[in-house]
Amino acid sequence: MEKFKKTDRRDFIKTTVKGGLIASVGISSFGSILESCSSSKNVSKHFVKTGFDQIPLPYNYDALENVIDAKTMEIHYTKHAAGYSKNLKEAAQAEGAEGKSVEEILAQLSKYSVKMRNNAGGHYNHEMFWQCMRKPQENNLPEKKLSEAINSQFGSFDHFKNLFNEAAKTRFGSGWVWLYADNKTLKIGSTPNQDNPLMSVSDIKGFPLLGLDVWEHAYYLKYQNKRADYVDNWWKVVNWKYVSDRFESLV
Repeated sequence: MEKFKKTDRRDFIKTTVKGGLIASVGISSFGSILESCSSSKNVSKHFVKTGFDQIPLPYNYDALENVIDAKTMEIHYTKHAAGYSKNLKEAAQAEGAEGKSVEEILAQLSKYSVKMRNNAGGHYNHEMFWQCMRKPQENNLPEKKLSEAINSQFGSFDHFKNLFNEAAKTRFGSGWVWLYADNKTLKIGSTPNQDNPLMSVSDIKGFPLLGLDVWEHAYYLKYQNKRADYVDNWWKVVNWKYVSDRFESLV
């Protein structure tokens, strides 16, 4: 456990800003499942068919009170996320990508426009984000296999949360924070704008398990400039069943 105590905050923030690895230790059982962080095979076979349309929210707009308010959820889903879906369809039609899954587009993103990058990423990220949340739960913890993996790799769940929180709070400007699987490791990293680890052009590459939106539109009505409060409260609504399902599809 001594290696976790030596985390240097200054080095940590430097790494976070670059969007790279924050902390990880390998899991040998990932080796035969994930081959290369730059390969489309670094994707779960059960989570590779995201379409261009929005799927309905799995809860009402007010279901996440008092963590995320109803008005924020409504605007976020019906305006921001809906815009990504609409613009993605336009880009796909213009660039000959109709009939592809979003995952296929992200894996070959260098072939497409900036419009495709922003909107394919925005659509994928939000479709995942809605599923990553549920009604607030006290003592909200990962399910057994994921919990064991987190404890093994980060030392403890609390240490993992601290690293994830630091990544979220220090992400400069707009972007996302991820728990993701890269070959033999679980990692925490952040991406700017609407980038994500599935993108062939992303600074971090792997299969996203958990994503947190830290764009201001995700929290500003309730929290104003207090991103840290939003991040701290958000753990109450994490849907660990969904995150665990994504993780277990890889092992």
